[in-house]
Amino acid sequence: MDIRKEAERRVDAKIEFQENLYKYLIVNLIIAIVSICFLQSFWLLFFVMFFWGIGVLEKFFKAYSFHDIAGHDYREKMINKEISKMGD
Repeated sequence: MDIRKEAERRVDAKIEFQENLYKYLIVNLIIAIVSICFLQSFWLLFFVMFFWGIGVLEKFFKAYSFHDIAGHDYREKMINKEISKMGD
């Protein structure tokens, strides 16, 4: 895969996660205020937080996965590290 395309995909995933997180926080704050002032119960807030939170977590793991942290050549790095240990 082209490096630029991969970088664009990662940046798009991170931007999508950040936008979704901001929306999640703002909407839940509004629902919390409405729940406190008018409903005197938090079932709606917990319902939205739980199910939308699952989606936010999914986007987080897509944007900041271990594979991205380690890099595509993680296996090669580990092999070279083992070879250098064996040579010492």
